Formats: sequence, C-alpha cells, structure tokens
Amino acid sequence: MKLALEQLRASLPAFDLFLDTVLEGCLVGILGASGSGKTTLLELIAGLRRPASGRIVLDGEPLCRIPANWRRIGYVPQDLALFPHLSVRRNLAYGAHEQPADSRIRAVAGLLEISPLLDRGPAALSGGEKQRVAFARALLANPRLLLLDEPLSSLDQPLKERILPFVQRIRDETGTPMLYVTHSADEAMRLCDHLLVLEGGRIRVQGPPGELLVPSAETRYRLRT
Repeated sequence: MKLALEQLRASLPAFDLFLDTVLEGCLVGILGASGSGKTTLLELIAGLRRPASGRIVLDGEPLCRIPANWRRIGYVPQDLALFPHLSVRRNLAYGAHEQPADSRIRAVAGLLEISPLLDRGPAALSGGEKQRVAFARALLANPRLLLLDEPLSSLDQPLKERILPFVQRIRDETGTPMLYVTHSADEAMRLCDHLLVLEGGRIRVQGPPGELLVPSAETRYRLRT
C-alpha cells in the first residue's frame, strides 16, 4: 500500500488537522492521544468527511472525488456498528459490493473463528466475538484498504491478548493493507511495520516502530522522547 496525504487539511473545533506525507506498508499504525486527529484521518480516507483542502491518493488513485461506497475501503469504527436486528450471517453479507457466496462467508468466518456464531444475533455475542464479526464483515467487502479505529480500546487486557492474534492473522493470511488507529504503543509495536504519531493534528514523528518506541517500566513500550 502507498497512501499519499498531500497538503491534507480538515477543520476541527480545537485545531486544524494538517498532514503532508506518504504512508507505505502492510499494517501502518496511527498512534496518538485522544483528540489528536486519528479518527478524523480515517473518516477523510473512508469518505465520511470532506477535507477543507488537499488530496488523498491511494496506490496512484485520487480518492477525494470518489463517493465513499465506491472507494473499496473497509472501515471498522469504535462502536463496531453491527446491525442488532440481523444475524451474524446477515451482518457479514451486508454492505458487500457483490453479495458474497456462502463459501466465502464460511472461509472468512473460519479465519476469524466465528463459524459457530453465524446464526446468532449481536446481542448474544461477547465483546471479543462482536469485534471479530466486525472484522469479518469489513473483509467480506473485499477492501483494498482496511481502516481499524481503536478496535481493542473497549476490551480488557486478557481479551485484547486473545484478539490481537486475529489482527495478525488478517495481516498475514489475507494480505489486506491496514491502517490501525491506537493509543497503545504496545499494540503498535506488536502489529505495525510503520508508525505515524499524531499530536494536535500534526505529525510528531513517523518511522519503523522499533526506532520510535522504547521499553517502559509502566507498559511494555512507550514513545521515545
């Protein structure tokens, strides 16, 4: 994946988001404190928000004039946005550009180990199960880029440890490029091959996680000062 953010600007209540950079990699992390502009960046890429100026170019194709539903970008928001009145199976099929065959649903459900859940409703799922269903639904849209907005922030640490391998499995077995928003340096170090750190709507630093993060006494890793 090559994602160019060219003089990209968006107005927010506290500051203007302004980014001018190129992101490359299979799994790029977007790290920063709450309110630093991470979710706004994903919404701009997904087409859910219009920039004030600038361009977004994905693998050579400008995105800003393409409607959101034509961009082939999967988006898993923080609230997961599962439909409560639909079964897991129907949630998975919803929103795909082409209705996925049962064989493809079974394959993705097997990848994320949710096959026994297909006939349940979201209300009958645990937090980790809902998270895996949201991942699967985004993958079934056959995205060329998958946006994950703090996908583990609502989970406790033991459950996070159970879900992280599924993110790694998506990365390693599907080859789908991902932007992974997080405020956890530990998650960024474990998952990402490139890291962009935002602060107040600007790039503080970017590069390989191994160069930007160092071991910490409080957590496994912290941002190098």
